Formats: sequence, C-alpha cells, structure tokens
Amino acid sequence: LRLSSYCGIGHNRALSDAGVLDILRVPYSQLGAMIRAGEIRADVVFVQVSPPNARGEYSLGLAADYLVPALEVCRAVVAEVNDQVPWTRTDKVLSRRDFSLLLESSRAPAAAPSRATGKIEAAIARLAAGFVPDGATLEFGIGALPDGVCSALTGHKGLRIHSGTVGDGIVDLMQNGIARSADCAMLIGTRRLFDFARDNPAIRLRSSEYTHNPDILGRLERFVAINSAVELDLGGEANSETANGSYVGALGGAPDFIRAANQSPGGVSLILIPASRIVASLTGPVSTPGSEACFVITEHGTADLRGCAFAERARRIIAISPPPSRESLAREATRLAATHK
Repeated sequence: LRLSSYCGIGHNRALSDAGVLDILRVPYSQLGAMIRAGEIRADVVFVQVSPPNARGEYSLGLAADYLVPALEVCRAVVAEVNDQVPWTRTDKVLSRRDFSLLLESSRAPAAAPSRATGKIEAAIARLAAGFVPDGATLEFGIGALPDGVCSALTGHKGLRIHSGTVGDGIVDLMQNGIARSADCAMLIGTRRLFDFARDNPAIRLRSSEYTHNPDILGRLERFVAINSAVELDLGGEANSETANGSYVGALGGAPDFIRAANQSPGGVSLILIPASRIVASLTGPVSTPGSEACFVITEHGTADLRGCAFAERARRIIAISPPPSRESLAREATRLAATHK
C-alpha cells in the first residue's frame, strides 16, 4: 500500500513517523479540483455514513469536505453504515444504489480528545474574543485554542460560522443563540457535538469546494479567521505542520481563510499561540507566510503586524513573548534584521 494524506493529525502521525505516509502539502481549497481532474485519484471511496432517513437517503454524517468531489468521480463506493453516526444536513446524500458494497456496524465515531482549558488558553481566548464584532462570521482552525474562544464569546450576538472544521465549542454558542448557523466541511468533536448536529437544520456540512472557495469567502463581511500554530517566528511566519521532527498538523485551509479574513470588510485574521512557541526562526515549514500575518495573540498580549517591516514586527512579537526569552530574541532579531533589508 502507498498511503498519502493532507495531514498528520490523529493516527496519521504514527504513519508519518514510520515513514510510510506521503503528505500532500496542498491548500485545502485546491483538493476538490485536483480530485475532479484526476491529479489526486479517487478510484474507490470508503465512506462511513449514517443510517438512511425515511426517504432512503444516507447522510455523510461527520464529513462532507473533499468526499463530495471524490464520490462524484470514483468508480466504486464502499460504505460502512454506522447506526451511531448522526444523520446531518450534508451537501450530498446517497442512496442504496450508490454503493458497490455496504456493511453495517454500531460503534462510536472517532472523537477528538477532550482538553481542559488552562489559564494560558483562557487568557488567549479572552483577548481573541475582543476582536469579534457582533454579526461576524467566524472560522475556527483545528486545536484547543480556536475552540476555546467559543467559551469567551458570551455577550456576543448575531454570529455565523463558516469553517473547515467545528468542534464542541459551537454547541453552547448555538444553544445560547449567540451563533445562528454553521456551514462547515467536517465535525471534529465528541458525542456532544454529534448529537447536537443530528438532523439540525442550522448546521450544514458542505463540500470543501464551497467552504474554502475564494469567491464564497470573498463575499463574507466581518469575517474573523481564528487559527493557531505549532510555532511562530520573529517575521510573523507560522508553522502549523511539524513539531520535534514529526508531522502533526496540516497546511490545511488556514492560508485560504487567513487571506479572506485579511481582505474582508471589517474582518481580521488572528493567530493564537502560547508565548513559549515564539522562536527566532522556524524549525519547520512555512505554513502561513509573513505576508499574510495580521494579529498574533499570546497570553502576554497582542501584536498587530499589519504594515510592519521586519524590525518592527520582531519588536512587537518579542513584546508578547515570555519575559525570560525577550533578551535573547532581541539579539537574534538584530542578527536576522540584516537579511531582511
């Protein structure tokens, strides 16, 4: 078998560490078109679906994203009908005749690990919430920090969600009337999220050809992109893919959403990161270029990187880094400044 994926999340990390997984460093917005063009082949699609509704329609349940184009070009579909997968409103529904092979199961869907919000995460989330205006449309990246912002949005109103993924955090937002609707490509959460999404007309699982489409994103006003990173350097470049030599994340949709938020009227892009992850130079790939940097938030404050040359960017980032590291980072900034003139 030759294995490839766009990410190193979950069990993929072990495959990557073992040297048997090829990573596709492709912006998420391009996956659908590449699948349709055959540049990424989809001959046989294995898919987990919900039991059918009264009309005999099987839902994609937890993920529509690039499955929608894959299902439309493949020659065969193998379906696992899992009675614990919720029937959700998905871009594409399937019927029995769409399946070349079907098997039935009953097992809990894969759930994201539950992480308690610590003091650092809570402090970052509170600062991030201050950038969200009423009536905003939000995007949440993968990870505890973006999801934790949801708990800091009490008092907001009229929010919408347009995101690649959503987690458990959106449940309280929507139950409390803070957010009205969610368009997303995938549910990454626990049973609480899955049960809330079951036949919920306010949550729609869309193809990545919709959620990450630059034309669709370009129409969103007050679009706030909330993402995190493994590390961030003094020029505002972010690595969201590798840590300690392991591929743990993804290029994903962050570049698509960050660019859209930076161009949205009333919108803003936020990179949330613990101060300890600020480094002089990245040890991994550049997932988000410094040219797209907007606001960086740590537990020590906020750095506005818009319109800044390297020296000023470095000064502002150092100001929100861990206090014991600031002197050494300043020395590195002086050394690196010569290469950024």
